[in-house]
Amino acid sequence: MSKNIKEKIRQSQFVVNYGRMWPFVKPIWPIALLSLLICVPVGALDAAIALFLKPYTDIVVVGKNMEAPWYIPLLIVGFTTVQGLLNFGGVYLNSWVGGKLTMSLRERLYDKLLQMEPGFFDKTSSGEVMYRFNNDAEKACAGLLGNLKSFISRICSSVALIGVLLYNSWQLSILAIVILVVAVAPLTRVKKLIKSLVSKDTAGMAKVNTIYNETFSGNRTIAAYNLQNNQKAQFNRIQENLFDFRIAITRRTAWLSPFMHFVVSIGLGLAIAFGSWLIVEGKITPGNFVSFLTALLMLYTPLKNISNVAISVQQSFLAIERAFEMLERPVYLPEKKEPKEIGKIKRGISFTNVTFAYKKGVNVLKGIDLDVKAGEMLALVGNSGGGKSTIVSLLPRFYDVTSGSISIDGVDIRDFSLYDLRQHIAMVFQDNFLFEGTIKENILLGKPDATDEEVALALERACLTEFVASLKDGVNTSIGERGMLLSGGQKQRVAIARAFLKDAPIVILDEATSALDNKSEGIVQQAIDNLMKDKTVFVIAHRLSTVKNANRIAVINEGELVELGTHEELMAISNGKYRTLYNMQFKDSVTESENVA
Repeated sequence: MSKNIKEKIRQSQFVVNYGRMWPFVKPIWPIALLSLLICVPVGALDAAIALFLKPYTDIVVVGKNMEAPWYIPLLIVGFTTVQGLLNFGGVYLNSWVGGKLTMSLRERLYDKLLQMEPGFFDKTSSGEVMYRFNNDAEKACAGLLGNLKSFISRICSSVALIGVLLYNSWQLSILAIVILVVAVAPLTRVKKLIKSLVSKDTAGMAKVNTIYNETFSGNRTIAAYNLQNNQKAQFNRIQENLFDFRIAITRRTAWLSPFMHFVVSIGLGLAIAFGSWLIVEGKITPGNFVSFLTALLMLYTPLKNISNVAISVQQSFLAIERAFEMLERPVYLPEKKEPKEIGKIKRGISFTNVTFAYKKGVNVLKGIDLDVKAGEMLALVGNSGGGKSTIVSLLPRFYDVTSGSISIDGVDIRDFSLYDLRQHIAMVFQDNFLFEGTIKENILLGKPDATDEEVALALERACLTEFVASLKDGVNTSIGERGMLLSGGQKQRVAIARAFLKDAPIVILDEATSALDNKSEGIVQQAIDNLMKDKTVFVIAHRLSTVKNANRIAVINEGELVELGTHEELMAISNGKYRTLYNMQFKDSVTESENVA
């Protein structure tokens, strides 16, 4: 690619970035246009003061006549007042438009976030999610309007002021414009100088957000392990990196202001010298000269803080690029345009030669073949990290198989819509996420339009009725963020009640009782038994005593299905994997009982 083409692409980024925002501007374009049109008179009126100084200087200062120009001070005050009122209107409209754009972009970004596959969250920190889906929207929209408003206002002001320059002296104007071009020439390299640093600064801020989130969520772990100094050191290290990035940005851009001061001072010096000669030669009047210098100073002054403007513009463009990078990110779980519908499950679910890899070339599952009949309870057991949770994560399409297929009644699950597929599956995890709100609000997530009678039935089947009755506010009791005000067993039962309301034909239980004590496990297991009735059930459990009654047990080891059968059939296999695991747990259980005795 030639340098000229690259340069054109680089220069077109201004148009591309602003063009990308048009779909968000379109619904409010009349007000957005008005907010920008106001910038025209606001900028143009800058020239009024400089223009009026010519007759005032010639008549009053030089001619010593106070009669003719009595109206000039009043006009200056009047024009300045009008400019101030227009500026207020412009700021108000820009704030309104900016708020609307930010809200619209945030809504689109959040909608995109909700569509992200679980693999995205596996690889992305919470701080980066907050920054890219929230802060970038603010910077993109505020920067878009702020920069465009300043650009239009400054262009109109510059055109008006250059008009005043030409009106007073075309000779001096040529000199002033040449100096102006020399002063702004370095701006063409600003983007290249700071783009990488601005990106690193943004990434650093995302890490800061992550630290705050981890400190909030992991506060007990930090206290229990006395990690305060470690967390502080990590936070300070990130802060120091941010400081270094920002100092580097300053180092690369701060020279612009003194450079422009120097160039502008040369321009002013030459203008004064040349203007003085023109006055002596009678080619311009003193009023022309004073008006010219005033316009020149007003034209040059904004250049003194140009480095800050350049950084702001770059941050805005980067935010727009990052926001649309997310919006334009391809969907990794594609759906059929005309998906099939899942009816009543009659035959069951089949895994056919299923292979899956989180990272390319590193297979977690290797050729899994498994048929689960409708209404059957299948238990998945095996050593940690063997692929059990991965298998059940593929069924609701949290991830797609690398090769092979999963089908329901002979239809590939990729032929169903994600909504329909997941509506037919209820999941209870080891650590169920509860949202801030009340017990009832969390249960209703399973069926938002459920009646009070249905909620009461779900509470009963989840063994929560007695606990809820003991609370002052009953089912309307607030449970705090992530359900922090509930015990582990209570959270599990709320999640089970939620699954009851959903009443899905397929139930997945992923280590639903492994983190509970014996008493809590007994209550939760009773609730789970109620949940599993007349369902097709997948159960993952480390405690093999809880899966003895499963219709079949699948032993998964290092991504492969190594054994499949009932408890009795698997125990009959000499040196079998399941028998070895069961005997080890049984031995540990006996030893534990003897120690207690």
